[in-house]
Parts: sequence; structure tokens; C-alpha cells
Amino acid sequence: MIRLDPATFVSGQITPAEVAEAAAAGVKTIINNRPDGEEPGQPTSADIAAAAKAVGLAYHHIPVSRGFSHTEIEAMAEALENGPVLAFCRSGTRSTYIWALARTRVGEDPATLIERGRAVGYDLRSLTSYLGSLS
Repeated sequence: MIRLDPATFVSGQITPAEVAEAAAAGVKTIINNRPDGEEPGQPTSADIAAAAKAVGLAYHHIPVSRGFSHTEIEAMAEALENGPVLAFCRSGTRSTYIWALARTRVGEDPATLIERGRAVGYDLRSLTSYLGSLS
């Protein structure tokens, strides 16, 4: 898990077994940004949701496959309110992008978000014009 801010972590694909590890680390909400069937063998949303429920975590499936819609950004902003949160996708990049878009939507400074991403290995500069239009 990579920490983006005090209440948000991102990662690549997690397994149902790793949900319990996230809970033990203090995570309260899991956000799945992968569509089901994106890659052969990936756990389904239902599998991750069941694992989250079993350990008392909230679960949100906000699949993103091409671009980021306003509906997805709004759903992400709402889900981020129940932290600490672990958002995941295939590599963590998509989850980091939608995190930044959602955080800008609630008033965070785009330059600060880009810097936070850079500090942990995610280049958000391609979102600069989008981040500015959402603030």
C-alpha cells in the first residue's frame, strides 16, 4: 500500500485474503477501481466485497475503464470520506488519478496533489488541465 495522504492508500490488485491485512493496518474502506473481467484471473468485485464484509469494512466498486466521468469522480469523493481508505486498480495509477480528481473537487490544491503523487511515484501532470477545471 502506498500512502497518498493521511487517510488514503492506493495499491495494485488485491486478493480477498489481503482485505483482512488492510483491515489490520487500519483501513476502514476498500475502493475497487477495476471493472470485473479486465484481466484473466483477477478476483471479482463480489469476491472482494464479501471479504470486506467479513472483516467489517465498507466496500465501493467504482470501476474506471476509459477516462473519468463526473459520476465516478463524485462517487470517489464520497467514498474517500470514510477513511482510512485503500483504493486499488491494476497498478495503483488509475486509483491515484481518480483520487486526485476527487480531492480537487472538494477544494484541494491541484499543484499539491500533483506533488503528492510525484513523491510516491505517480506522474499526475497529464491531469493538470482537468484538476484546474474541477477546483
